[in-house]
Amino acid sequence: MPSPQTSSLSFFCSFSVPLLLLFLVSTTTISAASEPFIYGGCSRQKYSPISSYQTNLDSLLASLATASASGLYSHSSAGKPGDPDAVSGVVQCRGDLPASDCLSCVQDAINQLRLLCFDATGAAIQLDSCFLKYDNATFVGVLDTTLIYKRCGPSSYDPSFAGQRDDALRQLTDGGGGGSYRTASSGTVYGVAQCVGDLSPGDCSRCVSQAVAKLKEACGSAISGDSFLGKCYARYSSSSTSSSSSFPSSGTYPHSNHDSYTGGDEAGKTLAIIIGLFAGVALLILFLTYLRKSCSDGKG
Repeated sequence: MPSPQTSSLSFFCSFSVPLLLLFLVSTTTISAASEPFIYGGCSRQKYSPISSYQTNLDSLLASLATASASGLYSHSSAGKPGDPDAVSGVVQCRGDLPASDCLSCVQDAINQLRLLCFDATGAAIQLDSCFLKYDNATFVGVLDTTLIYKRCGPSSYDPSFAGQRDDALRQLTDGGGGGSYRTASSGTVYGVAQCVGDLSPGDCSRCVSQAVAKLKEACGSAISGDSFLGKCYARYSSSSTSSSSSFPSSGTYPHSNHDSYTGGDEAGKTLAIIIGLFAGVALLILFLTYLRKSCSDGKG
């Protein structure tokens, strides 16, 4: 007569398939709940996964993640200067973000980039709360006002809205409190702008001015809008807009000679699903290994 322990194990093994499916669905759902994705891009140049470039890149990303635990901006490099396998990177978190949340966002960005641009020598990703970029080409300290991504909300029919929006955007252009992170408000409109920390104050102001100009040109009377350039962004929304993640996915994604970018809600959902599936597969392997060992021990 089998012991109670053996019977319990047999019951567990016989129901392993439904349990396994439930486990996989649960882990996939948890993994897919990540920081809102805005855009991501990869360079056309590739590297070999087993190379000194890969080693340098792993070292760089680890360094940037460590630095984000104590500061909202950091830049670093790995490899000897002048070496084609050397790589540089920057990380920038939103100016009002606590350091603990900054680290979490940066880790999320690294995980997403490893899937989105797994063999690209250069990559950039903008999440709602942080920005990460690395490349073997020189970009640290270089002003880049290329329009990467824009999106606009629905139109406002409030006759006073346009004036309030323009006033908030003017405050951002004028300085918005100074520094690389700027905020502004006028009536029901709230605005925010931020430059990557490697820009000089003058280049930051020039970048924000360009972002605001492109935003006004693109979004007209929209109640919310985002304009992301290579080294800065400008955003505004009315008090009736719940969050940036609720904006329509109507962005444009120009393709330069170096990078191709994808963005918007659908791209973010797709990437989140991919991340969830990878996490699910990894946990599935661990689960099956444990299950096989447990069932084998039970039969013995």
